[in-house]
Amino acid sequence: MKHQQRTQHDLTRLNAIVLGCLVGLFAGIVVSTFRLIIEHLLSLVQAVYGWLGQHPWGLVPWAILLVLMALMIGHWVKQTPMIKGSGIPQIEGQLAGEFDYTWWPVLWKKFVSGILGIGSGLFLGREGPSIQLGGTVAQGLADRLGFSGSRRRLMIASGASAGLSAAFNAPIAATLFILEEVYHNFSTLVWLTSLTSAVVANFVSNEIFGLTPVLHIVYRQALPLKYYGLLLLLGIGLGGLGYGYQWVTLRVGQWYGRLTWLPRQFDGIIPFLLVIPVGLWWPITLGGGNQLIVQFAQQTPLLVPLIGYFILRFVFSTISYGSGLPGGIFLPILTLGALLGAIGARCFVAVGWLPTMYVANFMIYAMAGYFAGISKAPFTAILLITEMVGTLQHLMPLAVVAIVAYITVDVLGGAPIYEAMLQQMVVPAKAQLDGPTDQLEFPVNEGAGLAGRQVRDLAWPPDTLLVGIRRGERQVIPNGDTILRAGDTLLIFTYQHNRAFVRQQLTHLNDSSTQPSD
Repeated sequence: MKHQQRTQHDLTRLNAIVLGCLVGLFAGIVVSTFRLIIEHLLSLVQAVYGWLGQHPWGLVPWAILLVLMALMIGHWVKQTPMIKGSGIPQIEGQLAGEFDYTWWPVLWKKFVSGILGIGSGLFLGREGPSIQLGGTVAQGLADRLGFSGSRRRLMIASGASAGLSAAFNAPIAATLFILEEVYHNFSTLVWLTSLTSAVVANFVSNEIFGLTPVLHIVYRQALPLKYYGLLLLLGIGLGGLGYGYQWVTLRVGQWYGRLTWLPRQFDGIIPFLLVIPVGLWWPITLGGGNQLIVQFAQQTPLLVPLIGYFILRFVFSTISYGSGLPGGIFLPILTLGALLGAIGARCFVAVGWLPTMYVANFMIYAMAGYFAGISKAPFTAILLITEMVGTLQHLMPLAVVAIVAYITVDVLGGAPIYEAMLQQMVVPAKAQLDGPTDQLEFPVNEGAGLAGRQVRDLAWPPDTLLVGIRRGERQVIPNGDTILRAGDTLLIFTYQHNRAFVRQQLTHLNDSSTQPSD
């Protein structure tokens, strides 16, 4: 009798690709529609301001309309607080188990309010809302499919990646941003699903907007090596000003809180009124800023107007975001970086250190440097600008500026901006020792308190079970004598509603200042 040996095929990765395609398709359609409506509305608003300049009697009804929009959005924010602000900290907190929300109210309210706020010309970016919209669409699909736990989080992460990809036509950078900054998880299933969804969403977006890069900047030639010393000065300046941006952005909400005469949910009235003079006098600056970047790269203003544009963008973007209106800081950061690059280049030209033909180059490099410093995600910054501009010729100078800016912010004590925003939203969790179980993945970083210690020596949170350690491509079954190594990913079972408490406790243990007990 012959025994036929059946080959077992592992279809886990194939299933991940199928899910990624599904998420990318739906998220790509939603975010591309979001982006398309914003672009058309912003063009209409710019035309309205041109008309208002000739017919000032229309300013009063226009102001009333903007106030009514602010009141409506404020009412939605009070009803559904998770639509407030960027949306990236919300997705990051959801993936970390810090909080959760019902997907449908967030989806439609974020969609409509984001269109109204960004399309009205406020200095807000579409990328943060796009990430949350993509993640929320994926959450809805997961609920429809009956997914929970790790599979649900996998879909949310892939949806967030698809959202950023559709917003900027940058699938590689979108995937890396989710891995590096949002999910902090580089497992095979996560990056495979996220990359697949990002590529599919990018395909949908390209069908609607074409293949031209979002920031299609044409410059004459690559920067010669003899000018690389100027990149060091540029990176240091970007890092210092990036730290200042972090400081202001993380505190502007508190400054709004001092306006006791205005309910917090209606803080958006202030930027909706302040945008009127901006639209009348500087309509090119309205919105996230991509139109301004492309135009200034083609015909760069002189130094003094550039400084004025930077001050305007810096002040009003923080006012717009600090009000709590749904909208991001991603694209406004890139716009500020481009202006700083132009300012730096103009200064170098004025003292005879740089030819004028390289001003556009410095705008490109500074976008990556400013974002790398503020977000502390240099790999994402380099790839994002490369994909958005559409050329590989500037990888080396991008890397130089990004590294220098990153180190400068790090020396000054700056934290990743989205992680800092999440910390402002999170309250200390309490242990919840009931309900369904779930798996928590926790990384052991180089130089952290968990690295080099035995499992038995650690005070693990209550009702947690270390079931595995992912070490490279293999999985280790731990025991009390197992020594944790830097680069390990701990696989921990606990109650689903206890994930936030366990993560906070492990973060405390993983603090590099935590010393092993005697």
